[in-house]
Amino acid sequence: MAWTEVQLGPVIGSEVTGIDLNQLDDALIAELRERLAERQVLVIRDQKLSREAHKAVARLFGTGQLHRHALNKVRGGDDEEVYPVRTTAESKMTAGEAWHTDVSCDPDPIAASLLYMHQAPAGGGGDTIYASMYECYDRLSPAIKTLAEGLSAVHDGAFPYRQVYGFEPEQGQFNCTVHPVVIRHPVTGRKLLWVNRGFTTRIKGLSHVENRHLLEMFFQHIESTLTAQCRVRWEDRTLVIWDNVATQHHAVWDYFPNSRYAERISVVGPVLEQS
Repeated sequence: MAWTEVQLGPVIGSEVTGIDLNQLDDALIAELRERLAERQVLVIRDQKLSREAHKAVARLFGTGQLHRHALNKVRGGDDEEVYPVRTTAESKMTAGEAWHTDVSCDPDPIAASLLYMHQAPAGGGGDTIYASMYECYDRLSPAIKTLAEGLSAVHDGAFPYRQVYGFEPEQGQFNCTVHPVVIRHPVTGRKLLWVNRGFTTRIKGLSHVENRHLLEMFFQHIESTLTAQCRVRWEDRTLVIWDNVATQHHAVWDYFPNSRYAERISVVGPVLEQS
């Protein structure tokens, strides 16, 4: 199947046309895996995907095991493997409205997430911004790279829901895992920065003041390195696949009071290893 690719930026992101994800063959599967590893974010438009087709595409990545989010039922989901992302005029917040990596608190974090847009906001808006953690690591100074590579940080799954959403989790509902601050990607072997504002709460072995300042330095570095970023504009029937280890993302809520509805299916990856 002939297809074309247009880069969203030099570092990260590509928009792909000429693909029908309901007609997968070995060559297309291999090409999708290769392009995702290289470009980190793939935008594939004009797809008519059932949930089962959506799941079939997701299983091509990582271990093939679909992720089951602890909040599926709370968010009104009727399928444990499908995470609903719905924002309306009555919503008090929207999912993903801060820089984060999906569920980095898990010991075996999500390898890839696939968001399929059912209803883009009327009048536009609702873009998602992605940032390459390869580029953010590469742009650290040699001294900070050396420091970061000797550190490990706590990723607490309860943190965003307690602090941001005002949701008190049940005991043991979310994982709390220690990961290295710098890891090697399990597929590409490249080093990347693995802390995010959404889930990373502290660096082990540092004082409160050191934690506050060092984590904020990493977070601001990620958020302000525009050369590491691309912006995805959503349309109905658009599927975006992102490498959840190599990227972070931020959902822009600029469309109130209009609605936006999508479904995310994610696939589990291998346990992460230190750089």
